[in-house]
Amino acid sequence: MIAPGTLRFLSALKKNNNKDWFDKNKVQYLAAKENMELVVADVIKEIGKFDKAIAGLTAKSCVFRIYKDVRFSKDKTPYKTNMGASINEGGKKAIGPGYYLNIEPGNSFIAGGMWMPPGDELKKIRQEIDYNPKPLKKALNNPAFKKYFGGLSPEYKLKTTPKGYDKEHENIELLRFNSFIVWHKIPDKTLSSKAFAKEIAKGAKLMKPLLDYLKVAIS
Repeated sequence: MIAPGTLRFLSALKKNNNKDWFDKNKVQYLAAKENMELVVADVIKEIGKFDKAIAGLTAKSCVFRIYKDVRFSKDKTPYKTNMGASINEGGKKAIGPGYYLNIEPGNSFIAGGMWMPPGDELKKIRQEIDYNPKPLKKALNNPAFKKYFGGLSPEYKLKTTPKGYDKEHENIELLRFNSFIVWHKIPDKTLSSKAFAKEIAKGAKLMKPLLDYLKVAIS
């Protein structure tokens, strides 16, 4: 479970995003960091029961640093106001299909899929949709999946037709996606549940067929 102190720290950090405040509250930060890593370790354990590629991961290899890289950003505040973890084969440094957990007061969620794949991999995914769409459609049309996630995030969808495909293609709506992301918002009250890790794993299990499809496509 996410401790109340973790959410209190993140809420306060959002209002006091500066080094002086952070240094004075370093103890609270370290407690929040430890809490996040313990939760992610539990989530890894639960997901590992049905996704063996995840089973050997450590929480530290998945949880992102709270320190921001502001070199190329207009926003120069030094710290992130969320705690995130990429539970992915290879951890947070990997860029392939995976699960993502975001903890942030009022904006916590579980997500997954593949965000902005490189051009060569996007081409492979579209080829797979063209030649073998059935497993993807089965994953997306699973009633439990649809109830939990709704569908692929529509913000990552072209309005035009991808190069090389006919606008009348029977799967043109799927071919228009340039990211394959699903997400589900988590209310703050759910974060404190003792069964939180199991709840996250339930969502992850629903999205696993999508991840499996993407992995096959880019392999």
